[in-house]
Amino acid sequence: MTELLGAPGAVPAPATAPVAERAPRELLRLATAGSVDDGKSTLIGRILHDTDSLPLDHLDSVRDAEGVPDLAALSDGLRAEREQGITIDVAYRFFSTPKRNFVLADTPGHERYTRNMFTGASNAHVAVLLVDARAGVLRQTRRHARIATLLGVPHLVAAVNKMDLVGFDRARFEEVAAQLHDVAERLGGVELLVVPIAAKHGDNVVHRSANTPWYDGPTLMEHLESVEVTPPDHGVGGLRLPVQWVSRPEAGPDGRQQRRRYTGRMAAGTLAVGDEVLVLPAGSRSRVTALDTLDAQRQVAIPPLSVSVALADDIDVGRGDLLVSPADTPPAARELVTSICWMSERPLRVGDRVALKHTSRTVRAIVQRLHDRLDPETLDTSADPAELALNDIGTVTLRTSAVVLADPYARNRETGAFILIDETSNDTVGAGTVLEARDAATVAAAAADAVWHPSAVSREQRAAATGQRGGTLWLTGLPAGPAATVATALERALLAAGRLAYVVDAPAVRHGLLQDLGDGPGDGIERTRRVADLARLFADAGAVAVAGAAGSPSTARALHAAAGLPCAVVDLSGERTGTAVGEHAADVHVHAGAGSAEEVAERVLAALAGHPLLEAPARD
Repeated sequence: MTELLGAPGAVPAPATAPVAERAPRELLRLATAGSVDDGKSTLIGRILHDTDSLPLDHLDSVRDAEGVPDLAALSDGLRAEREQGITIDVAYRFFSTPKRNFVLADTPGHERYTRNMFTGASNAHVAVLLVDARAGVLRQTRRHARIATLLGVPHLVAAVNKMDLVGFDRARFEEVAAQLHDVAERLGGVELLVVPIAAKHGDNVVHRSANTPWYDGPTLMEHLESVEVTPPDHGVGGLRLPVQWVSRPEAGPDGRQQRRRYTGRMAAGTLAVGDEVLVLPAGSRSRVTALDTLDAQRQVAIPPLSVSVALADDIDVGRGDLLVSPADTPPAARELVTSICWMSERPLRVGDRVALKHTSRTVRAIVQRLHDRLDPETLDTSADPAELALNDIGTVTLRTSAVVLADPYARNRETGAFILIDETSNDTVGAGTVLEARDAATVAAAAADAVWHPSAVSREQRAAATGQRGGTLWLTGLPAGPAATVATALERALLAAGRLAYVVDAPAVRHGLLQDLGDGPGDGIERTRRVADLARLFADAGAVAVAGAAGSPSTARALHAAAGLPCAVVDLSGERTGTAVGEHAADVHVHAGAGSAEEVAERVLAALAGHPLLEAPARD
């Protein structure tokens, strides 16, 4: 391997012990960043070579016709990467020195593959920003620096590469270093070390170079070996365990039925047998009775362990739920203020709908506001942009169809990050971090501050003109299909009787008001609320709203009672022995299984005779 060290100024250090003989050390995760052709893959190849981290057969496989290894090919694993001479995918490499173990992510520099840079840098401790000494700081250099800060990478190192091609000129290095420090200043005063290197020959990578006597800072590897990595403090912050999978119970060796197990990867806090946990968003509580990993039973677990948990109670827990400490809960957010990197050729605009995947939970989201957009040339932000284009970074407020249990990214990288998915193509179109999670109560309170302006036409005036008063028929007790059939029959019967009526159930409005909702429990609650509110508006206008298969009547009753409007709940199951009382109880019970939908509608209207809903207004 000495032919690679015969570079203009690389001074070889004493040989180190083979990787297999080195004792386990602290782990450092680092990612390369920078524009295309700045030499990221070559730098990684040099590091692997000079730290004796390459098997000889691997090194021999990338030698050219003259027997000199192609360093970039050591990390460019895809055939297309080698043919095009650029990095496309994220390549991970593992190596060690006597002081540390390293996981290194080689990320692509081309703008087309910015999403892969996001992947590689998402859990890095250090980002190594490569800059070509000839070209200086470019647009993609600034973008990658911003992404690194967006992802909260604690340390940023700039390696001014290809110094051999500018004659190791000190003035040129200082000029590029000034550009880099300006970038760091614009990104909020990020701490930055700038190192002059020539990755092809090894200058100042692992070994100090004789070609830069004017540089008295550390080599790149000296810095990586000494940079402080703050270990996670698992005692700070409460438990966060996203449930990824539910293991169904099976009979144990003794024939007794086992309890369900809930599996996932620890995202924060500690979890021990005997701990009380809160299951969100349902709010159920239980206690941990058993805690396992793949290879052993445990009494205590900390991140990033993947664990299997047994609870003392048979409660409803599923994929997408979050186990937390009762004393430290995340907000049940319906609005997220986020920083997003947009990765689709189709621009992101206000009103666009996407799927938001957060930990193991996926909900629908709508873009409420684009606050700003970062200019990668100047690193300045422009307020209220019309759209975010491919690779743009901006601050965006998202409104979700169901609660998202998120922490700010600055507090927790796992529960503060998400991706955006195109629901049609299933492509990942964006990635982002949570700046602020606004809980549902806060969002509702903000909405309540808006002043309701009643119509200038009173209900009495409408009733005098139409000869009827408005109200809502809320149908329960049947599946969606049969309920919709009865609702339509009721609409026809009311119209035949001279009363204006309209079906406003979930199936009727799912392509409009409900199109951003999914099938989760939170979506069902929101679906019912929206249909109830829509029915109230129809009733206020003087029509009879007919809602079939729209969910629990409690929300509709409360909304109508507050507005002084009648709401009749009809149980079509015909069962009078249920336990529903108060706001959940039906006004009338009709057995829908006997007769046609039209006959059922007639029986419903007959049963409601005398109900305020069907009373005619008094005329002068």
